[in-house]
Amino acid sequence: MKKIIFVSLVILVSASGFIVSKTTQEETILQKVANAHGFDNWANVEEIKFTFNVDRDTTHFERDWTWKPKTNDISATSAEGTISYNWANMDSVAFKTNGGFINDKFWLLAPYQLVWDADNITHTHSMEAEAPISKKTMQKLTIVYGNEGGYTPGDAYDFYLGDDLIIQEWVFRKSNQAEPSMITSFEDYEMINGLNIATMHKMAEGSFKLYFTGVEVN
Repeated sequence: MKKIIFVSLVILVSASGFIVSKTTQEETILQKVANAHGFDNWANVEEIKFTFNVDRDTTHFERDWTWKPKTNDISATSAEGTISYNWANMDSVAFKTNGGFINDKFWLLAPYQLVWDADNITHTHSMEAEAPISKKTMQKLTIVYGNEGGYTPGDAYDFYLGDDLIIQEWVFRKSNQAEPSMITSFEDYEMINGLNIATMHKMAEGSFKLYFTGVEVN
């Protein structure tokens, strides 16, 4: 399967803005959800490695990443080869590769993006809503990205949360349209050096799954 298919699976968010929210209101629910997934341990992370995998029908796609968040050094390995770059100095090849990294990192660390991107999103929080896959009643947190900045601005996500604020399902809505662009589960959580990561995402119909292997946190 071609790379462009997978880059378009999720909205590609801000490449570098790990920004803490300015208002107490945003810090309350966004920070709580992030912390429920281990965000308070992120400051200790020197390096994270992971393989991003997508299975769709009979096709398989994967690429490997190594990220040093304190220096923003990134290495990518795929069928096309290996490239290393730094966010502070990206040429056109690195910029294109970085689009894939932002996509894959967003899937891996979506709860943390609630804090990192807080200055570029608006949000609403409901205590009761029907989750789209399980049909269970859960809390719902909707975020909408601003219309400027990032790779594909203006997109929206609906997160469906358990009472423990752990994400169980989500809906991606391109350009904040009313109809879902993609719906998947968040499952197979693993606690890896303090980070609580959902390693599996599935669609209800079962023909698609996106998952992570080889996750290492140092």
